[in-house]
Amino acid sequence: REQIRNFLKGKWDKELDYKLQKMYWCHAENRIAVRFVYEYRTETGQWFRAHGNENWEFDDLGYMTRREASINDVPIKAEDRIISREDAPRAADSPTWQ
Repeated sequence: REQIRNFLKGKWDKELDYKLQKMYWCHAENRIAVRFVYEYRTETGQWFRAHGNENWEFDDLGYMTRREASINDVPIKAEDRIISREDAPRAADSPTWQ
């Protein structure tokens, strides 16, 4: 768990103003799949949009035992942000899911 905390702290120290949307895709037994999109900026002010798919598998206690993800980071202009805006559409209504 400490390794996970350290990983996430390092990630979030670099990915500033992080906003995330996830959309449920499907599940079966101890597995779930989601689509996601998130936006963040770096210390230099460069914005990114990341999107992809994620699959998780859990043990009998509910702990994640496996995670597979396909993530694409795309540099964007600040004015092209979608989900980072306060008036951003959510999930299925969002152009990020189109």
